[in-house]
Amino acid sequence: MEMVIVLVFILIYFLTVLLSATKFVPMSIAALSGALLIAWFGLQYGVFSYEEAGGFIDMRLLGLIIGTMIVVEVAERSGLFRFSALYAVKLSKGNPSWLFVSMCITSAVVSMFLSDPTAMLLMAAATVTISKLLNYDPIPYFLSAVIMINLGGTSTLIGSVSNMIIGVETGLSFTAFISYLMIGEIALWFITIFALYLLFKSRLGTKKELPEYSPWESVKDKKLFFKSILTLVLMVFLFFTLETFGIGPEAVALGCGILALVLSNSDPTDIFKGLDWETIFFIAGFMFIVGGLQKTEFLSEVSVQIFQLAGNSPLTATLTTLWFTGIASAIVSNIAIALTFTPVITNFFSLNPHLPDFQPPVTSALILGTNLGGATTPLSGSVCIMAVGALKREGISMSFSEFTKVGIITSLLQLGFSSFYLIARFGLWG
Repeated sequence: MEMVIVLVFILIYFLTVLLSATKFVPMSIAALSGALLIAWFGLQYGVFSYEEAGGFIDMRLLGLIIGTMIVVEVAERSGLFRFSALYAVKLSKGNPSWLFVSMCITSAVVSMFLSDPTAMLLMAAATVTISKLLNYDPIPYFLSAVIMINLGGTSTLIGSVSNMIIGVETGLSFTAFISYLMIGEIALWFITIFALYLLFKSRLGTKKELPEYSPWESVKDKKLFFKSILTLVLMVFLFFTLETFGIGPEAVALGCGILALVLSNSDPTDIFKGLDWETIFFIAGFMFIVGGLQKTEFLSEVSVQIFQLAGNSPLTATLTTLWFTGIASAIVSNIAIALTFTPVITNFFSLNPHLPDFQPPVTSALILGTNLGGATTPLSGSVCIMAVGALKREGISMSFSEFTKVGIITSLLQLGFSSFYLIARFGLWG
């Protein structure tokens, strides 16, 4: 294949990443425009056929994302997640330290099931409301919630979009995610909360009496509330047991999504309007770009070079993957990083089937790296950008340097601990 065509594809890829990272145009527009250019050049110069191009977009992945989003959207409308946040606040009894810890834990737990932007908006509303009622400085609570939302859900297949991408493309099951990463994530929760507490201890405020309220007041439809719990529990149960039934996670997600629509008795049009179509179209467009790039064999060559630099050492390959993707995710959307590096890793393992021990630690490193780098600066991802915007709408200013100082400290701490965790979990020191 002519080098000029390969360079054109690489240029389109990096231009799409640049436009997405700078927010010069919406991420979905950048990805779809890049996909259109890849399609035109690829078909024009015979890089791939029209039929091959149709396979660049993994419908299993989109099915998993859309199905999960529908279940979560119905649950959010039932008041389930707001109820959880308000109940956690009530348990603190006005003690600022307990309030801080409960908000951090609730943020992480909620983000295991909600998309990160939705979780952020929910916790933003709860944080600002409580801060105003108690006259607390909202920034320590709010910034900590953003960091914990980004961290939450690292160990589950449906915990983040990047996890869904990696899980579907590598064939990593729901139970494998938990087996490899759950202990590490729980440890990261405690380490991160402790670090945030030390950073913000002097700004948390003094103990005050909470106003009388009942978390049940946020639940307008109790029947829908309990139906949402049932659907979520069923979906998680099926994810745990799907291997027994011989079905894929996308089938579970779509099936539960349909069930949620039926049980909610809501207008599906309203539910569909609440889905994160920006992310869905960004993923579809970027998958097409990466698929076109794969046809040039550029990603295969990259995978060979990366692992040759690692000296075919599981330890070096794991730590290189963790830190490179972690740092990259601090600059570029972690969804783009996951879409780019997942085929790099799968290409390497398909070319080197004699290295099965590499796959679990390297894949786990990719999951951790793409998740942990996403809250380093206010521009690291959509969640951070939305967080700053939500504060501005409340008349609260937070400087770039204040966010970045806390983000860099927690990201480095998380990546550092993850390095030791991966070494211990997979016995890489030998």
